[in-house]
Amino acid sequence: MAYNNSPIGGESIQRQINDRVIIVQLLVMIFLCINLLLIVTFFKKEFFYTTARYILYAVTLLSDSFILLMSDVLLILQYFQITMHVWLCIIISAVVLLYMIITPVTLTAMTLERYMAICMPLRHGELCSTRSTINCILIIHGLSSVPCIIVLSNYFASASLSLYEQHSLCSVEIFMLFRWHDHIRSAVHQFYFLIMCIPIVFSYVKIIKVAKTASGENKKSTWKGLRTVILHAFQLLLCLIQLWCPFIEAAVLQINFRLFINVRYFNYIMFSLAPRCLSPLIYGLRDEKFFLELKKYAFFGLYKKRY
Repeated sequence: MAYNNSPIGGESIQRQINDRVIIVQLLVMIFLCINLLLIVTFFKKEFFYTTARYILYAVTLLSDSFILLMSDVLLILQYFQITMHVWLCIIISAVVLLYMIITPVTLTAMTLERYMAICMPLRHGELCSTRSTINCILIIHGLSSVPCIIVLSNYFASASLSLYEQHSLCSVEIFMLFRWHDHIRSAVHQFYFLIMCIPIVFSYVKIIKVAKTASGENKKSTWKGLRTVILHAFQLLLCLIQLWCPFIEAAVLQINFRLFINVRYFNYIMFSLAPRCLSPLIYGLRDEKFFLELKKYAFFGLYKKRY
């Protein structure tokens, strides 16, 4: 965030950015600590790391934690205008681009797992075995790497060799050498999220049909699964809006620099941090088994689970 040298706003903007950077650091630290506690809880009980939905949940926690950490590091580097070799930035950005996509793709897989658990209970154990889940994770990483490969391939095809030795502030935007690079990146991301919306809607419709015909405990479990699917859809929506943020920010920058700072700060909090902080709510707090174990480790073993 190299806004310090701007002649607009003077010291008041400089102080405003300082305050906001501190707030971001506090938020990131809080969310990373929560995620770390959830990850420790996951590995403490065998039932969790042998069950499909909890394994996929752990994948989202790890990818979200990585993105929170790396985006914060890049934010600090840009704020203090610390440059690095472009080739090093390429490596960092490649990993960041990969893990930005892993979370929504994993959310889609988790939605399909809920669909199979509720609508295909007799085949759920077979389809969502530990082995199948590991294979699913490999597929998730493979699918998530495609947008990253496309973005970097465009850059490699257009950039001269001398660019790799230059120093620059590290940002994904440095790979957008031409306007069409940005258009291709946006088109690929929008296509991915459109495709991911299809199983979300499909699962929602199928689960709601089952919910109408279920009774007793089955009905309660089915409606809980439906609420989980809705939360997944909300997360995906926030991730999708994040892809539109660069276009909005570029337009606002042409109007007013102070407004640009406010909009970019809001976008980072709302569409970058917020979607990656919903995972603890969806499973860490709403799932009864996980929540009981979480309470035990949160209170350093002082909490005893009652049977």
